[in-house]
Amino acid sequence: VQLQASGGGSVQTGDSLRLSCVASGSIFSRYVMGWFRQAPGKEREFVSGIRWSGGRTEYSDSVKGRFTISRDSTKKTLYLQMNSLKPEDTAVYYCAATGRIIHSDNYLDSRKYDYWGQGTLVTVSS
Repeated sequence: VQLQASGGGSVQTGDSLRLSCVASGSIFSRYVMGWFRQAPGKEREFVSGIRWSGGRTEYSDSVKGRFTISRDSTKKTLYLQMNSLKPEDTAVYYCAATGRIIHSDNYLDSRKYDYWGQGTLVTVSS
């Protein structure tokens, strides 16, 4: 599985962006896909995850209520709709996927993911 993320850019506080992640290769219903981000000088952190079958979604507390994860299985594309952006959302955003069967409690564990996209930069200025 190869992942290609896009959609990043430079925006102002309060603006919106939608990130996309196109997958090539076979994506099965058991797959979990997620978004992580890494800000300058910080560790990579979990943003959101979803089971490809359309089941359970999870969000970090910092983005809950502002970001929405979704997927289009016909296009093999993962999305992250980001609203009400804040300067602290500035980071490189990575999409990731795993074929392991993992519980939703483990969506946030980056070690569970086997496939990673190249990252797309989001910069939010005040």
